[in-house]
Amino acid sequence: MKKLFLSAFLCGVVAVVFAQKEKKFNDTAYLQPLEVVAVRAGENAPFAKTDLTKKDIAENNLGQDLPFILNQTPSVVVSSDAGNGVGYTGIRIRGTDAARINVTLNGIPYNDAESQGTFFVDLPDFASSSNSIQIQRGVGTSSNGAGAFGGTINIATNELNKDFYAAANNSVGSFNTFKNNIQFGTGLLRKHITIDGRLSRISSNGYIDRAKSNLQSFYISTAFINENNSLRLNVFSGKEKTYQAWNGVAAYLLDTNRTYNPSGTEKAGEPYDNETDNYTQTHYQLFYNHKFNPYWKGNIALFLTRGKGYYEQYKAQESFADYGLPDYNDGGNIITETDLVRRLWLDNYFYGTIYSLQYKKNKTQVIFGGGYNAYDGKHYGDIKWAAVQAGVPSGYHWYDLTAYKKDISVYTKWIQQWNPNWQSFADIQLRNINYRINGFRYNPSLLIRQNYSFLNPKIGVTYTNKNWQAYLSYALAGKEPNRDDFEAGNTQQPKAERLHDIELGVEKKGKGYAFGANIYYMYYQNQLVLTGKINDVGAYTRTNIAKSYRAGIELQGNAVITNWMNLAANFTFSENKIKNFTEYLDDYDNGGQQIKFYPKTTISFSPSVIAGGSINFIPVKNAAISLLSKYVGRQYLDNTAQKSRSLSAYYLQDIRLSYLITHKIFKETNVILQLNNVFNKKYEPNGYSFSYIYGGDLTTENFYFPMAGFNFMVGVNLKF
Repeated sequence: MKKLFLSAFLCGVVAVVFAQKEKKFNDTAYLQPLEVVAVRAGENAPFAKTDLTKKDIAENNLGQDLPFILNQTPSVVVSSDAGNGVGYTGIRIRGTDAARINVTLNGIPYNDAESQGTFFVDLPDFASSSNSIQIQRGVGTSSNGAGAFGGTINIATNELNKDFYAAANNSVGSFNTFKNNIQFGTGLLRKHITIDGRLSRISSNGYIDRAKSNLQSFYISTAFINENNSLRLNVFSGKEKTYQAWNGVAAYLLDTNRTYNPSGTEKAGEPYDNETDNYTQTHYQLFYNHKFNPYWKGNIALFLTRGKGYYEQYKAQESFADYGLPDYNDGGNIITETDLVRRLWLDNYFYGTIYSLQYKKNKTQVIFGGGYNAYDGKHYGDIKWAAVQAGVPSGYHWYDLTAYKKDISVYTKWIQQWNPNWQSFADIQLRNINYRINGFRYNPSLLIRQNYSFLNPKIGVTYTNKNWQAYLSYALAGKEPNRDDFEAGNTQQPKAERLHDIELGVEKKGKGYAFGANIYYMYYQNQLVLTGKINDVGAYTRTNIAKSYRAGIELQGNAVITNWMNLAANFTFSENKIKNFTEYLDDYDNGGQQIKFYPKTTISFSPSVIAGGSINFIPVKNAAISLLSKYVGRQYLDNTAQKSRSLSAYYLQDIRLSYLITHKIFKETNVILQLNNVFNKKYEPNGYSFSYIYGGDLTTENFYFPMAGFNFMVGVNLKF
């Protein structure tokens, strides 16, 4: 990582030297980052969206993962394996999981190509380099990469920082949590060159036992800019080592030992001390933007994401046969099992290009864009140690598999202002995906060759009159299955999913206040959900269901009450249903599975009420007191809507105190005290469940991911 940081820094130095020979311009009209403009929804676009500025991000950035920075935005529910927001975290928007949320970094796809999930743990402290974030709820506008089936998160770092800056952000808090970073920016050198950089480390013991995190990252960006061109190189990387906490806590332990972590406990005596996840992910992004004339602009970007890592496990009494090995003959004593330590590896390259051509004249704007990306991944497992080491060949891989995926898309967006009041929006995307998966760990002979093509139209209209704005839109999206879905077997191959999304909204902005409402209806065809059905190798698999929907209303508002008090709130009320759902239950008494039918039931992890709010006081100049609230209604762990398989509703109250000091030594010193869960609420925002028939009775086992009670973080942010 140090070598990568040094090489990127040297690129910046070379650019500075190059700039010495460039002609000086008296008034440079710097290009906006067109790669971001191409995929974001504009101010009057007919979609539900929230924009966060750099200031908004900084206020909540004390070391927790990115989902927790977005926690106060509408329809969002976040969770954390370690219980305190550091390490592996999760986010849902309108009940939709992260594998259905499209995430881009400067317009470049970030979702994992195979699982389609987003793992922000691999980009520690990336928020500190982010200038803005846009969250679109629903299908939204055409983007690059994975299909958006509930939301889009677009993160931008490429905005131009014209002035020199240097900063150091330091936080400390509960569970031995520390965050330290240093940041710098040269501003404009000779009016054309900029260099920005960051080094970060985050560590925490976590709330859950042994849920330690050791996270490191860097970011370096250098750019050359003049009136008509910009060339930017970004290199950033994250390295994470986290003790596994992804197995959850059994229901019967919640009251007596809610921090219990079963990971590593297969080892006799003390838990295995290196039951960890280890991964390094490095991103290379090269952008070129060009202004052809006052009406036409274009951009192209090349990218490479390199990922490699493993998770390590201690496994007791493992059969040699399960690892493709013969039983071990120890002088006539046949040994069939051994304790061992194994590593499951991912080794992958994700690369491609994005591009757009943008036309804007008078009342017409047209964007042509698209992208190509390819994934080249290896999955393999090795045995680091075995109690019967002689039975394991040196350097042995018990599986060694490859996977390839290609994604090509093109889109056209047309925004037309017809008169001062009416604007139309039309967007059509063609996307093609090609999968080649050469076997799975538990089913190495299963070969997948699948191709999907999607035509995704979006259309809408916006009406603006004085301080009022109303919009109506329709969007159609298609989404391919993920890697695990294909492991269902030859007889149960999944179908692609489709989503029809209708959004109707109204907003009003006045002097010192704003409010709005958005009504949505999201109708799914062939949505993939867990039903309890098992695949060809006995694992639970997602199954297509014919019809399901989400319908709701999102309410937002903010107001400045006085010069020393303001407030903001958002509420989501929704119904999330599956029609004609079939549950499969393992029958350990008679073998096979029993079937139970539900004519209408609730989609798992989809609370009918989500609310957030803040009351902010400014008692004296440069000081602020913020009361931050969050309410999440009951969530069901599976799709049967049974209370016995659910997460209880919860209400959280946080308090944030901040004070800004300006003086000669440092330009600014911002001291922040964040008090989380001040009422010490015991709650669980995530979990899982499975049920089976045994002894003639239905048995249900629930597992939860508890969050910390009262905890705190203190941050001291210095600007030089």
